[in-house]
Amino acid sequence: MRTKDELNELSGVIIDAAMEVHREFGPGLLERVYEAALAKELSLRGISTTRQVAAPVIYKNELLDEDAYRIDLLVEDAVVVELKTVAALLPIHEAQIHTYMKLSKKSLGLLINFHTSLLKDGIKRHVINFPQ
Repeated sequence: MRTKDELNELSGVIIDAAMEVHREFGPGLLERVYEAALAKELSLRGISTTRQVAAPVIYKNELLDEDAYRIDLLVEDAVVVELKTVAALLPIHEAQIHTYMKLSKKSLGLLINFHTSLLKDGIKRHVINFPQ
């Protein structure tokens, strides 16, 4: 389990890497292009990243579907990163990342919308505190 400071540092690295990708490409590409580029940029920085991670749905200790949802990027097995290329982030996007965080039992998530002039305007950080 990572400390709060370690997660904060890791999220800073992810955001910096996303900004580098956005500087290179700008807005207007498909989500999967940004996903591949961000995974590559994080790899160049020595950060492990897994793309399209299955998030199994379990109900009352029974697996209902092991492949229903896919997390865009799982960084260092600690941070859920959900990428978008939309005109504006909507409440459904916020709900989506919360769902992915709950299903994967990860307390930190970043929702990043690359369809913005300034990427800082398209980044939302999410934290869930799970019971100990």
